[in-house]
Amino acid sequence: MSNPECISARPVPAVAAPGVAAASVPLARADGSPVYLDHAATTPILPEALAAMVDELAHTGNPSSLHNSGRRARRVVEESREVIAQAFGARPSEVIFTSGGTEADNLAIKGLYWASQTGAGRTGRRRVLATSIEHHAVLDCVQWLAEYQGACVEWLGVDDAGRLSPEVLRAAIERDPASVAVISVMWANNEVGTIQPISELAAVAREYQIPFHSDAVQAACQLPVSLAGSGATALTVTAHKIGGPVGIGALLLARGTEPVPVLHGGGQERDIRSGTLDMPAIRAFAVAVEAACARRDEYAVQVARLRDRLIARVRSAVPDAILNGPDPGPDRLPGNAHFSFPGCEGDALLMLLDARGIACSTGSACTAGIAQPSHVLLAMGADRARATGSLRFSLGHTSTEQDVDALGAVLPEVVERARRAGR
Repeated sequence: MSNPECISARPVPAVAAPGVAAASVPLARADGSPVYLDHAATTPILPEALAAMVDELAHTGNPSSLHNSGRRARRVVEESREVIAQAFGARPSEVIFTSGGTEADNLAIKGLYWASQTGAGRTGRRRVLATSIEHHAVLDCVQWLAEYQGACVEWLGVDDAGRLSPEVLRAAIERDPASVAVISVMWANNEVGTIQPISELAAVAREYQIPFHSDAVQAACQLPVSLAGSGATALTVTAHKIGGPVGIGALLLARGTEPVPVLHGGGQERDIRSGTLDMPAIRAFAVAVEAACARRDEYAVQVARLRDRLIARVRSAVPDAILNGPDPGPDRLPGNAHFSFPGCEGDALLMLLDARGIACSTGSACTAGIAQPSHVLLAMGADRARATGSLRFSLGHTSTEQDVDALGAVLPEVVERARRAGR
C-alpha cells in the first residue's frame, strides 16, 4: 500500500530554492526555528504525553503476562482504554488498539467486508461504498478489495465543497441494498478540511443495517467525535494527530460488531487485532486524548482565529489565490486552510517555502517523484491545473500569529518565483 501521507504531508528536509545558497536562506522565525504549518500530517507531541511515555518506557512488562510486571502493564493499558473510550463516546470494550490510522482503516474495511461474506444471510454482499475524497488509507484498501477480493466498488460523488449529501448515499444504497457490504466516509477531509454530516450518513446506513465506518483521524479532539453519538459502526482515530506518539491508534468498534481479523497471532484485543500491546505508547495516547479533548473548545476557537488570519494574509499577499473547500465556519476544520495558486506547481511552492523555513504540504500525491493532481480537488470539480498547484496550511497547538505573519511575508516572492519557474 502506498504511504497514506504521500500526499506530501510530511515536511521535507530544508533545502535552498533554485539559485539561492543554502547558507544564505533566512529562517522564518526570529529565534531561528522553522515555522511549522503541517499539523494535519503530524502535530508535535504534548509535553505531558511525552513524559508519560518516557515514564512507562522505564518499566518492563508484557500486558499479556500473568506475573506482577505483566499485571501492572495490563492495568496501564486498561486504564488508558477507559480514558480513550470516555473521550470518544465508546465503551472500553469497544476500543481496539492498533498501530495507527492506516491499520485501523484496513481492519475496519477489510474485516467488515470479509464478515459480510460469511455472516448469516449476508453472503454475496460485494458492494463497497466510499467517497471519492477519502484518505489513501481507505482508497487503497478499497481498491485492493476490488482487485483481489471481488468487491464491487462505488465511489460516491461530493459537491464543490467536498461534502457528501445523505441523499446521494441513500440513492447509491437503494440501487440494491442487499448487496452493500460496508460504507466508509471520512469524518473530516485531510486536504481541504470539509466536515461531513456523519450522524446523518450513519443514520441512512443504519436504516438498511449496513456497517458504516468513518476515518475520524483528522476530526478527533478537534470536533466532538463520538462512536455512540454518531451512530457509526466503527471509527478510526490515531495518536500523532492529537499530540500523542506516532505508531499507536485505535479502531472504535460498536458492540456486537465482529470483523474478520487482518492479523492473526496471540489473540490480543478480543482476537480482533493480535500483537503485543505497546503499553508506553498506549498510555501516552490516553494522556494526549485526555489533554486535547479537555481543551477542545478553547483550542478550536484559537486555531480558527489563526486560520482566519492566515486566509486573510494569503489573500492579501496573492489576490488570485483560491481557497478550496467550505468557507470558514462549522463545515470546515478549524485549523485547515487549503489554497490553489494559479500558474504554480504545488511542489515548487512547497520547496521554495521550505527553503524559507516554512513547512506545509501540497495537495497532490507524488508517484515516483512526479506531481499528480489532488484526487480530492478533482473530485470537487477542479481542473487539473488547480488540482496540481495547491498547498495545505494546517495549524495546531504550537501555532502562533508570528507563524502566520511569517508566511504572509514571504509568500508573494515565493509565488512569483514559482510562476517564473513554470513558464
